[in-house]
Amino acid sequence: MIPFSVLDLSPIIAGGDAGLAFRNSLDLAQHAERWGYKRYWLAEHHNMPGIASAATAVVIGHVAAGTRTIRVGSGGIMLPNHAPLMVAEQFGTLESLYPGRIDLGLGRAPGTDMRTAQALRRYLAGADRFPQDVIELQAYLQPAQPGQAVRAVPGAGLDIPIWILGSSLFGAQLAAALGLPFAFASHFAPDHLLDALDIYRQQFKPSEQLAQPYAMAGIAVVAADTDAEAQRLFTSLQQQFINLRRGTPGPLQPPVDTMEGRWSAAERAGVAHAMSRALVGSPETVRRGIEAFIAETGVDELMMAGQIYDHKARLRSFEIAAAIHGVMARDEAAVPVA
Repeated sequence: MIPFSVLDLSPIIAGGDAGLAFRNSLDLAQHAERWGYKRYWLAEHHNMPGIASAATAVVIGHVAAGTRTIRVGSGGIMLPNHAPLMVAEQFGTLESLYPGRIDLGLGRAPGTDMRTAQALRRYLAGADRFPQDVIELQAYLQPAQPGQAVRAVPGAGLDIPIWILGSSLFGAQLAAALGLPFAFASHFAPDHLLDALDIYRQQFKPSEQLAQPYAMAGIAVVAADTDAEAQRLFTSLQQQFINLRRGTPGPLQPPVDTMEGRWSAAERAGVAHAMSRALVGSPETVRRGIEAFIAETGVDELMMAGQIYDHKARLRSFEIAAAIHGVMARDEAAVPVA
């Protein structure tokens, strides 16, 4: 049975603050570790009133310090926002503190709007230089060579797995060319999922890090004891998505009984399209969705995102998904080998 993992945006809820978001993230990570999730990733976003994980490496350290075995990493670090040397030093520090548990997922989007991107002192051609920046970062994490003028200290010579993240074909092509694992953001951008996976697998070139292609896909999961309860919880994510599209991002809002009157027909269609891969419902509904998604994509790992307002309901959703994983693993083990 393929592993399940967690993607956390460390949501700031209406009536809450970043401190509460960080406490809830650590609590979820500790539960995820006990429930058998493989990794716990945090995402870099800026100027987002509903997302607390802007200083992603710092939050990774917070989560890693409060857990023992689960892998912790970035999903991802938006590399054009940063000097590759600084990323190597930050993640070299994390790997030195929590050896064997740190992942470095890299994306090329700014993780924000263009005005904020400029405030980050992001040069305009940063996304165009993404492949070169990845290669430069890889070099800093290689063992230092005699006479090397610039080194990542700490960082040089540490075994920190690098992942390429993407929501288009570009990331798939780059991950394949560099022989790196690939994670597709189908939890919010599902359009090119299957094509990207095909390209990645067909064009993959083995590397020192990875001998065979390894693909992970993100899905939004909102699980509850009943379909109706899950659909109600899902309205928080729907509201957040609409507000972002309107240019009015804010804290994650409480769920509502109905979305009628809260969105236009066009907005409803936009949310339905972006969230077309979301799995929302009871344990039975979510399990059928997971089985169908794995069968369709053949991914090697699933990364689940769950923007749910109530922390206990959020824990319950990931607990249900973990229980589904356990049942599917037992069913798979019971199938006779031909």
